[in-house]
Amino acid sequence: MPSRLELTFNECANDLFRMGAEGTFPDEDAPSTPSRGAPRASDGLIRLDPSGRVVFASPNALSAFGRLGFDQELEGRVLGEVTTSLLSGTLIVDESLPLVVSGRAPWRSDIEASGVTVSLRAIPLKLGGDRIGALVLCRDVTVLRRQERELITKDATIREIHHRVKNNLQTVASLLRIQSRRATDEKAKDALNQAMRRVAAIAVVHDTLSEGLSQNVDFDEVFDRVGMLAAEVASGTNQVIKPTLKGRFGILPSEYATPLALALTELVTNAVEHGLRGREQGEVTITATRSPDRLNVVVADNGGGLPGGSVGEGLGTQIVRTLVQGELGGTIEWNSVEGQRTEVVVDVPLQYLEDQPMTAAIPLV
Repeated sequence: MPSRLELTFNECANDLFRMGAEGTFPDEDAPSTPSRGAPRASDGLIRLDPSGRVVFASPNALSAFGRLGFDQELEGRVLGEVTTSLLSGTLIVDESLPLVVSGRAPWRSDIEASGVTVSLRAIPLKLGGDRIGALVLCRDVTVLRRQERELITKDATIREIHHRVKNNLQTVASLLRIQSRRATDEKAKDALNQAMRRVAAIAVVHDTLSEGLSQNVDFDEVFDRVGMLAAEVASGTNQVIKPTLKGRFGILPSEYATPLALALTELVTNAVEHGLRGREQGEVTITATRSPDRLNVVVADNGGGLPGGSVGEGLGTQIVRTLVQGELGGTIEWNSVEGQRTEVVVDVPLQYLEDQPMTAAIPLV
């Protein structure tokens, strides 16, 4: 003889098949249910009559409510009253919970008590358009909810860390700016200004990271703000120079964004300070070409070219080499025609980039 559990499951299945034939299941008002943590019949099934009273509860359903702190029989009780007794003293309750536990709406809700979280999903049963009861599926999702809360907490913590780092870096940049204004030696003043811009470039990346939960950044936005630092350099020498970006960098993880922002700050600043020195107007063009596995950046100016056609060995050049070759694993090449222009080509492999959501949408130059 079939067990009562098997008979109830067959009866519920027949009701759902009949509703499917009538076009009333799945319900059009039911929201899409995510697969993660979704209740299943094997987790626990409760059948309600039209008044919301329990007419059957599977052993798994009884076990789930037992973990919530209800140690009595469910059958014959109104499920709404049972959940109310479990939630006594709880300040925050999902407003959709009464409709779910009464079986009136095809929704899903969570109930939390005694440190346990059980997810409930209601499926109203109808015959000829009239509600004849409901199925309530339940599942213990305590571990899943705890993991979700931990992830949210970690994301918020990371975002707060980036925000604080950004504030500290901006404070350091401000101190360097103040010190440079008080310096009387031109070399000291220039060194302090360069240090200030480098710190400010790092702060820009952390500021972008602090605005979202992702550790990836839209580097086009970062570069727009880095370009303002170069414009500030030009304004100090009464020059009219605005860096022009062609192409797109796309989305980059912070591991790429920070050294690349510093390297481009150095290159653009050098182009303004040295390549275009003595000119009231000039052009600095940055061309970014992105492919699925490489990022190519060309920084070109229409200045006087490198003295003697050779690259200097100053601090800025050493920093750029270290960042591009050491941290990014890329290559850098200087091309110059004395008296005409300078072109710096940076090529960075993206073999360590796992998440590239914008790669397909990035036009190649």
